[in-house]
Amino acid sequence: MREKFLIWLDRFLMADVFLVIISFGWFAIALVGKSMGITLGWEIWYKLWQPVFNPAIGILFLGAFSSWLIKKWNEKFGS
Repeated sequence: MREKFLIWLDRFLMADVFLVIISFGWFAIALVGKSMGITLGWEIWYKLWQPVFNPAIGILFLGAFSSWLIKKWNEKFGS
């Protein structure tokens, strides 16, 4: 059961990593476009920052830390 949970946690974290990477790419492109006066989705990205991207980054850090902690716990106190 614990192993299955860790596998699903790792899969979820991988999907979250891709979401964070894609959102950073969108941010970079939109920022360059905004500085050149071209609308490339800056307003949409900025509206999604608080409800989507900010929690995704927090979940990524919390999940990575908890995954590391669970694996260390398993190493020290058994399977």
